[in-house]
Amino acid sequence: MLRQRLSQGLRSGRIGRLRRRVVRLSGYGTQGYSPRIRRRLKIMNVTAYVIAAFTLIYAVQQMFLDFQTWKPVILINLVMAAVALSIPFLHRYGELAGPVVITLSELIGIFALTYYVGRDSGLHLQYLSAPAAFFVIMGIERLRLIAAFVLIALALHLAAWSWFLQTSAVLAVDKAELSAHYITAVVTTFSVISIVLYYAFRLVEQAQAETDALLHNMLPNSIVDRLKEAPNATIADEFAEASVLFADLEGFVSLAKRLGPARTVELLNTIVMAFDRLADRWGVEKIKTIGDAYMVAAGLPVPAADHAERMAGMALAMLETVRAIARERDVVLALRIGIASGPLLAGVIGAKRLTYDVWGDTVNLASRLEGSSQPNRVLVSQLTGKRLEGRFALEACGPIEIKGFGAEEAWYLLGPLDRSAAADPGDAAAGHPVQAAPAAGR
Repeated sequence: MLRQRLSQGLRSGRIGRLRRRVVRLSGYGTQGYSPRIRRRLKIMNVTAYVIAAFTLIYAVQQMFLDFQTWKPVILINLVMAAVALSIPFLHRYGELAGPVVITLSELIGIFALTYYVGRDSGLHLQYLSAPAAFFVIMGIERLRLIAAFVLIALALHLAAWSWFLQTSAVLAVDKAELSAHYITAVVTTFSVISIVLYYAFRLVEQAQAETDALLHNMLPNSIVDRLKEAPNATIADEFAEASVLFADLEGFVSLAKRLGPARTVELLNTIVMAFDRLADRWGVEKIKTIGDAYMVAAGLPVPAADHAERMAGMALAMLETVRAIARERDVVLALRIGIASGPLLAGVIGAKRLTYDVWGDTVNLASRLEGSSQPNRVLVSQLTGKRLEGRFALEACGPIEIKGFGAEEAWYLLGPLDRSAAADPGDAAAGHPVQAAPAAGR
């Protein structure tokens, strides 16, 4: 068993090294181009390597078969292989240099080979695969250039079939060898197209996966799915009740002046990344960051009855996280948090940089509560307090005069009443969604 595992490990190591070499070779000469053009040039390189490999194999076979008879065919194959291997070095002269050179080389080379061997060899069948290759290596946006090469390939195929009758072939080849050449030509055509298309679609899928990952980092998953189904549709939803949290670091501007730009950005990035992980654990949606301010919402874009409980757990975890980071970095950090619950509007805005945002009095109230909160404390609205009743300990602070709202009842969130029953964020991190029981009195 141990020997088998070691053997598998060695094989996987070899495969990994081979994959890394292929990646390096496919990317040769593509540096400096945009990601989209680089993908196409990588496909071009792989196409060139495959063509060179098959062509060299045929040349070697013909050398051992009968060098004197096949001498002109061997020479043409060697020239075509050399041209194919030079393609990665041509990318420095422009993105079209390689594709055009190898296209002309193949068109002319196949025609010359058919001239020597005759049409019964089937070599001219390789022209039929040319259109697919042209689209892959030149890009669909160059329709005129592709159309021109397609017409040339078609003309050369018909010319080779019409002119190079087997009775007038330059080389005298018996039927058995012709049959072998025909089979080889067909196998080569299928193999090259299959390999190139596989690699092309693989790169496309990788690019799509990267794009999806980026979109999912910017927007909620359900919103991304809706945008894919209807890219031009307006995403606008109304929620009868959800919760919004605003958090802000007390005195961060003065701290940033003492730390300097590099340490400030590094510290802020550490805090925000930690908050992002908490948002995933507690099942809440990050809306935005503005400087050292952090905003999340619960109960959207997918409604959740326990939105207030999720947000309360998130807020308490944020306080603990900031305390831990402050101890580790030996800095003074104090976080103010405000939470409000109520009706919300949410939707996607923007054209170049899509943003999922929320609006309404609930949002404004949460922001005002954060401004009225004390360092390292969580101030919640009246409705949020009602939703948390029976689940979390609250400290009444009486009516607070809030700009735009007047006197509003508010409470400080202290912690869960039953810590053993409270959901642990670590459970969510292990794959168990955090679900608090419905608050009493709903």
